[in-house]
Amino acid sequence: MALFAGERALVTGAASSIGRGIALALAREGAHVLLADINALGNAETARQIKTAGGSARAIESDLSLPDGHHALLDACAKDLPLHMFVHSASPPRHERDGVRTVSEATWDAMATTNTRAGFFLGREIALGMVKGKIPGRLLYLTSLHAESPRNLAHYSASKGGMRMVMMELARAFGPDGVRVNALAPGAVPGGGAASMTGAMAEKIPLGRTGTPDDMARTALAILSNEMMPYVTGATIPVDGGMQLSNWIDFEGV
Repeated sequence: MALFAGERALVTGAASSIGRGIALALAREGAHVLLADINALGNAETARQIKTAGGSARAIESDLSLPDGHHALLDACAKDLPLHMFVHSASPPRHERDGVRTVSEATWDAMATTNTRAGFFLGREIALGMVKGKIPGRLLYLTSLHAESPRNLAHYSASKGGMRMVMMELARAFGPDGVRVNALAPGAVPGGGAASMTGAMAEKIPLGRTGTPDDMARTALAILSNEMMPYVTGATIPVDGGMQLSNWIDFEGV
């Protein structure tokens, strides 16, 4: 039997990469998936792929960088509430030009609003609906290895660090109600922030390759499953091929 038959899930950032991979995987496991993204064309393509494979999905155009973006998304989801699962994968694009010395206030605000502010208020409202509906719900946040280490993109690292704490606060608050809240920290996945990673850099990852959206989706399914991980909450699980174990400084003679 499918892991999530009869359940409803919301995935933000579903138009591409990791968000799309998780949405496709949830649909394959029987969930009806609400797809939220600012990229309407990419989001529609995710919905098309799900339906072509026999799954159930509904695409919702959503801009979570706006202060009221989370309100608009919740309103659009109203007929499918309460949810069983929420996956927050949406995050504005990262550009190396937006470093510590150059990042603008607008770029900072869009990143912080999408990742941390919308992440908290969406998670809280969805979790409250789960409690009211007596649903053993699950929330999953896509954070980053840079939630704990700098990357010269202060707006990104700070927002992901804040998202990790949002996850922990929600896990503590809603655990007594049977709602589990966790985070997945992806490693290098080409097509996202690792688009410029070279082959030589990838070779420094202990497992010898960069990750794929499917790598992330497989772990997401396990975290979201009350069959596989019923006693895990408040945890951040790195899915990085061992990337965080590597010393990225090359020393002479070593």
